[in-house]
Amino acid sequence: MALRLCKIDDLLRSDHLYLTEDDHCFFFREYTAYKGYDYSETNSLIKNFKKELDKKGTSQWKYKGKAINKIAEEFRESLKAEWFEEYTLVPIPPSKSKEDPLYDDRMVQMLKIFGQGLNLNIRELVLQRESTPPFHKITPRPHWEDLVDNYYIDEIIANPEPKKIILFDDLLTEGAHFKAAQHVLEKRYPGIITRGVFIARRVYADAEEI
Repeated sequence: MALRLCKIDDLLRSDHLYLTEDDHCFFFREYTAYKGYDYSETNSLIKNFKKELDKKGTSQWKYKGKAINKIAEEFRESLKAEWFEEYTLVPIPPSKSKEDPLYDDRMVQMLKIFGQGLNLNIRELVLQRESTPPFHKITPRPHWEDLVDNYYIDEIIANPEPKKIILFDDLLTEGAHFKAAQHVLEKRYPGIITRGVFIARRVYADAEEI
């Protein structure tokens, strides 16, 4: 059964610190923070999708590939190709720079599988200058404005100028990476329309489950 694409509305926006009423962000699933693989299908899917490259060559690695393919399949079942005819699809950069041996192109892989046989415009327009620790390992977490200087536009593929952009990421938490990428894109392409699509948004367990 196809998943339903849900919008971050007035009731949900307070869960995501940096999003404003002008941001149009959407998600499919809910990931429960501080819970393990066994807590839910979504927790297992996201954790496997985000499995770091130092696990390559181990028995765990196959689950990452399965997660990438499952998410791409769910996107194909749930999203209509004609929705994207005017959009450029841009993955939000992972925590590692492209030059880092641990650079993880999971979102690029997923979008390419999702786009097989479709005439989609998928571009890694936003790149990261230097690697950083995964966001969940940083305390306190930086403000989105602190991330901007580490992002830049790949001018090699910057043209033709996009009409509209959808930023894709795996997990929506505070919205810092979305806002930073949005800022860099809007500076490069003044007046550009940006949207966000996430595999899941972060939620917290009910008090009795903690």
